[in-house]
Amino acid sequence: MSTNWRELFPTKLTFVIFLLYMSLFIGQGIFVTASQESNNSYGYNTVTVVLLTEVFKLIVSTCLYCRDNNLRSLVRDVHKDRNVLALYMVPAFLYCLYNNLAFVNLATFDPTTYYLLLQLRVVVTGILFQIIFKKYLSQRQWISLILLTLGCMMKQIDFGSFYSDANDDSESAAIQQRKQSSNQTVIDGYQEQQVHGKNMSGFDFSLSAVFILAQTICSCLAGVYNEYLLKDKGADVNIFVQNVFMYLDSIICNAAILLLRGELLDAFSPHNLSSIMRFSVLIIIVNNAAIGIVTSFFLKYMNSILKTFASALELLFTAVLCYFLFSIPIYMNTALAIAVVSYAIYLYTQSPVVNLGKVRPLANLSEATAKATDKRKLLDGEGADSDLDMDIV
Repeated sequence: MSTNWRELFPTKLTFVIFLLYMSLFIGQGIFVTASQESNNSYGYNTVTVVLLTEVFKLIVSTCLYCRDNNLRSLVRDVHKDRNVLALYMVPAFLYCLYNNLAFVNLATFDPTTYYLLLQLRVVVTGILFQIIFKKYLSQRQWISLILLTLGCMMKQIDFGSFYSDANDDSESAAIQQRKQSSNQTVIDGYQEQQVHGKNMSGFDFSLSAVFILAQTICSCLAGVYNEYLLKDKGADVNIFVQNVFMYLDSIICNAAILLLRGELLDAFSPHNLSSIMRFSVLIIIVNNAAIGIVTSFFLKYMNSILKTFASALELLFTAVLCYFLFSIPIYMNTALAIAVVSYAIYLYTQSPVVNLGKVRPLANLSEATAKATDKRKLLDGEGADSDLDMDIV
């Protein structure tokens, strides 16, 4: 059975967006991990970094909008669609929690484990997708989603327990020796495997599990609801204006967190700002800003289901890069988990979800600013396929 590339990526630009999204998220885990101190803490205020990222996104989106318009037009559009601005407070709040929890969880888990555990959002995203868009997934699509989840659960299996420690020169024995030489602790009789002080075994029914679950839920709700706004409630709104709505609301949410923590003024003191004005932190701000803008294009011209598979595909590259950059070993359970996830992705490509809502395939970046009355320009040169004419019920 051939892969339906045309349904997966209606135009070449959508494929470029897919690759950009994947590459930027791989960078996120690596850049955040590289910015940590030796004890896995941060030498800067992470909430301030998230807030400055949203400000940078707002500036970039405003500049992109003003390529073909002006600031007065932007203010007029924001005022005209202020009801959509209010709706964006929901995903903005969820993304605010998600972005801040990313720093917390990457201080606890290594990047590969972190991305594997986040794939638990796949089935939840599938359920929310059906509820919000009234578009039901096929049996093959559900099988691929379930396999993706099972692949993530494989990260929990300790294959080392199946091997004997005595006279064992296998890979498992080498892994055990490496574990013993790293920061390994025993908590209430439970052996917590750590490399560089980080959790390598997945869930351990502690506060870290609560945080990763919270981040997973925020990701699911924010992604599907944001796609709904982009394709339905805000389909007639310029995508860069929609981004302005999101980032204005996100700035308010992050400022509120700093206020509640009593750090709003101190967060912008010369000392705290100097700790942020380092290359290792500034690259996080730039990378995360790019993620936010690329994600809006991803959700508008593709869908949240494909987005979860893009996130899963990051695992392979993250595991390899972390092995070389941070000497984080790839255990047998991690390798098997990645293999199952990869097969799930292959299975999904045989019958992908197509949900363009009220928009049309994106052929070039300038078309993203087209007004609703000119949406016919967004059709491919070959014309619109019947299966791409789906409207949201």
